Amino acid sequence: MGSMWMAWFFALGSACFLVGPIPAYADLVGPTADAVTFFVGSILFTAGGALQTFGAAAGGRAAWWAALIQSAGTLFFNATTFRALQVALSNPDYDRLVWRPDAFGSICFLVSGVIAYLASARHGLLPARDGPGWWQPAVNLLGCVFFGVSALGAYVLPSTGSMADVAVANVNTCLGAACFLACALPGLRPRRAVPAAGD
Repeated sequence: MGSMWMAWFFALGSACFLVGPIPAYADLVGPTADAVTFFVGSILFTAGGALQTFGAAAGGRAAWWAALIQSAGTLFFNATTFRALQVALSNPDYDRLVWRPDAFGSICFLVSGVIAYLASARHGLLPARDGPGWWQPAVNLLGCVFFGVSALGAYVLPSTGSMADVAVANVNTCLGAACFLACALPGLRPRRAVPAAGD
């Protein structure tokens, strides 16, 4: 049951980060509600990460480290999305208060994704198609890369007071969230009970 809750938290958090950067959504709900969407998504990620870390204790050293580092990343996203509710892009401290935790969170996600991918079944560098969910470590890692690229685009240039590339930040946030959502969705299906011998 805990794994289904974890999947729900990750799926809903991913959905928040998927719709949040879409300009039509931001125009519809307004900038404050849009910022709240990101903050709620980060809290959902943190809840999912906590459950994943708790469950990973029995999954081996790599699974535990990947979950722990990812959870640290979600805490950085909590900080950056909360501060983004209060700090304007024009604030000279924006990069220190908002962008820096975003960058640290993205680095944590990337490190976590690499650990999980290297621990997964592979043929060389390619994933081994050896069962259900074989693709998830690769797609999760791709999502982490997209989040990292998004952080680069979201850096606010002190000379202009605007993001380095808003389109890069928004598109890559959406792509990363779509990858995480794809990985979470299979966990929403109830697992079928394995029949006992003789049934």
